[in-house]
Amino acid sequence: MIAILDYGSGNLRSAERAFALTGQEVIVTSDPQICADAHGLIVPGVGAFEACMDQLKEVGGDLIISKRVARQQPIFGICVGMQILFTLGEEKNGSLGLGIWPGSVSEISAPILPHIGWNSVQVAEGSQLFEGIESQTFYFVHSFAAKVPVPNALNSTCEYGETFIAAVEAGSVVATQFHPEKSGSAGAVLIRNWAKSL
Repeated sequence: MIAILDYGSGNLRSAERAFALTGQEVIVTSDPQICADAHGLIVPGVGAFEACMDQLKEVGGDLIISKRVARQQPIFGICVGMQILFTLGEEKNGSLGLGIWPGSVSEISAPILPHIGWNSVQVAEGSQLFEGIESQTFYFVHSFAAKVPVPNALNSTCEYGETFIAAVEAGSVVATQFHPEKSGSAGAVLIRNWAKSL
């Protein structure tokens, strides 16, 4: 069973439909026990870093995620759901993230923001997430991103004004800055690749 963490942020229904294509049962919930028992937990997110963190804490999502990390239970962060895994979000006056990974999330240096649309990814060697879709494009919608690679992890990157981290595979925790649920057939393959690891 896959649980999608409902904390008031993210494209919950499109994510639910996309992950259901894996053949697994998918539940949208903020129930701590269901989230703890799930084979995989999806952490979606859209909008501002600080607002997502506030909403996450309101439902105890920070504790749900930290407990799963401690138990090495699979987690998949999407867009701002990836960003909040880092220590700091530099949006506005800055706000603390979950600190699962070191580093900060800052504004992309590009002439036009947000970065909206399809872009290619420089896939890290040995990636299981991108197996079979290494040369495909994915759908991005964001103005902020992490730029320093996560230590002891596979870091795939993207170019838009500058190089930023497009995806991280770090043991039981993986995340994408792009939206796999909006990335057509390539996104569907990526989701299936992840689900096969559960």
